[in-house]
Amino acid sequence: MPMTLHIDIVSAEAAIYSGLAEYVIAPAEMGEVGIYPRHTPLLSRLKPGSVRIKSPDRTEEDLIYVSGGILEVQPGVITILSDTAARGADLDEARALEAKRQAEEAMKNRSSSMDYARAQAELAEAVAQLSAIQKLRKIRG
Repeated sequence: MPMTLHIDIVSAEAAIYSGLAEYVIAPAEMGEVGIYPRHTPLLSRLKPGSVRIKSPDRTEEDLIYVSGGILEVQPGVITILSDTAARGADLDEARALEAKRQAEEAMKNRSSSMDYARAQAELAEAVAQLSAIQKLRKIRG
């Protein structure tokens, strides 16, 4: 049996994932970070994107979309706290495309810098969801 670590992904609504993993790949603020057993302790902000989890009993990776948040790595345990998180299979492509369109429209018709910043954040989240959907399609063939 390969070495594993425990991972918990929690959103504001519910616990999304809890289990063992051979490795985890997360969208840290400065770039993707790969975490294997015995990784050094780490605390990092996450940007919107997908967390990839390789479970010891599966050949495919699990994809969990996160809207950003905090990643904490401790010996043998990874915790991800995110405002919004969803399993890759639960993402709605049509809704993500509509959110992207609305954010782009809001950026064109901005009325204040606050509206523009919010539209940028919504656009980044929609693009990350679409990217997670595309990754899931590649994995499933």
